[in-house]
Amino acid sequence: MEPLSYFLRPTQFNDIVSHQHLIGPEGIFRKMIASKKYFSFILYGNPGVGKTTIAKCFCLESKEDYYLFNASTDDKNKLKQILDVTYYHSIILIVDEIHRMNNNIQEVLLPYLEAGKVYLIGLTTLSPYHAVNIAIRSRCQIFELKDLLKQDIITLLQRAVKDLALNIEEGVFEAIAQVSNNEARSALNLLETLLVLDDKNLTLSNLTKITLKPNILLDKNQDYYYELLSALQKSIRGSDVDASLYYLAKLITLGDLKIIQRRLMVIAYEDIGLANPNIGLRVNAALEAATQLGFPEACKPLANIVIEMALSVKSNTANTAIENALEFVQNNPNYKTPNHAINAKIKLNPQIYHYPHNDSNSLNDQSYLPIEIKDQRFYFGKMDSDYEKSLVDRNEYIKKIKKLK
Repeated sequence: MEPLSYFLRPTQFNDIVSHQHLIGPEGIFRKMIASKKYFSFILYGNPGVGKTTIAKCFCLESKEDYYLFNASTDDKNKLKQILDVTYYHSIILIVDEIHRMNNNIQEVLLPYLEAGKVYLIGLTTLSPYHAVNIAIRSRCQIFELKDLLKQDIITLLQRAVKDLALNIEEGVFEAIAQVSNNEARSALNLLETLLVLDDKNLTLSNLTKITLKPNILLDKNQDYYYELLSALQKSIRGSDVDASLYYLAKLITLGDLKIIQRRLMVIAYEDIGLANPNIGLRVNAALEAATQLGFPEACKPLANIVIEMALSVKSNTANTAIENALEFVQNNPNYKTPNHAINAKIKLNPQIYHYPHNDSNSLNDQSYLPIEIKDQRFYFGKMDSDYEKSLVDRNEYIKKIKKLK
C-alpha cells in the first residue's frame, strides 16, 4: 500500500504549496515549458522540500519523455539503456543523489548533454557548488529550494484531509508542522500515523503519544522552534548560563539535533567571534560528537559547549564589520579595484605591486581599497579580550605604516 506522502504527491505545479519563484506563473520553469526551450538544472535543498516533486511535475507538464536514475544505486548499464532512447528523440533525465555520480557514469552521460540529446535534472541535499563534479555542474543551472514554511505544511495537511469527515483539534496541524521540522514527507507520514490511531479525530494528545514528546510542543502559547532558538541565542549572548541550559533542554526535548547545531555555530561566530577565536573549532568538535552519539547521549557535548559559550567573553565586531561592508557595497557598487591589486595589470607592469614579504615586518605603505574610499573603515574592534585587543593594536600599527587614519 502506498504511503500517504506518495499518494498525495502533486502531479502539476498548481498543486505545490511553495517555491513559487520557480514554479509560479512568472517562474522560470513555467517559462521554460511554455517556450519549449529547455536547459539542464540541479535542485538542491534539505530532505522533504519538494525536489523530486518539482522534477516530476516539470516532466509531466512539459509532456516530454523522461527517465529516473539514482546515482547511488543504478549503474552504467542502466544509464546506457536509457540513453539508447535518444536515438529517436531527446529526453529528460532525473538523476537523484547527483553528488554521488562517479566518473564512469559522467563519461557516458556528458556527450549526450553536449549534443542536446539529454536535459538533466539533478537532485541533491548537498550544495552542488562543492559536492557535484564541475564537468556536470558547469553544464547546469543551479536552483536552491529553501525549507518549507510552517504555513506551507499546514496548507498541505489541510488539503490531505479535506475529503475526510474528521474532528480536528485546534493547533494540531501547527504541532505536526513543528514536530516534522516543516518537512512535507515527514508531516504527511505523521498525519497518516495519527489516522491509524484514530480515523475520526486528530488531537494533540494523540500526537503526543506518537512522538513521545511532552506538551511543551503543543501548549497554547505555541513554544515554536524559532522562539526557543532565539531565546537560546539571547541567553548565550547575555552570558546567562542557566537560561542557556534551560532553552537548550527544551530544544533537546523537541528532538531536532540539526537545528540546534546550526544555531550554535551561528552564535559562535556572530556573538563570540574574535573575543574567543578557538570557539568555532570547539563548537564544531562538540557538534561532531553530538552527531556521532545521537540522542540521548548528544545532550552531553551540547551541554558542555553551551556552558562554555555562555561564559565566554563576547565580541560581535566581525559580524558588524561584514554587515558594514555589505551595506556599503550594496550602496556603492562601482568603485574600481586599484591596478596594483589586479593580476592582469601587474603582469603588464610588475613594478606597480610592492610584495609585502620583501619588506620589514611584511608591511609597506600600499593599500588596496579603491582610491576614492581609501580611508573607509568597516572593522571597529573591542578591547574586552586579550586576543582582540592584540588585533586592534596590530590594526592601528598597520594603518600608521600605510598612513591611513
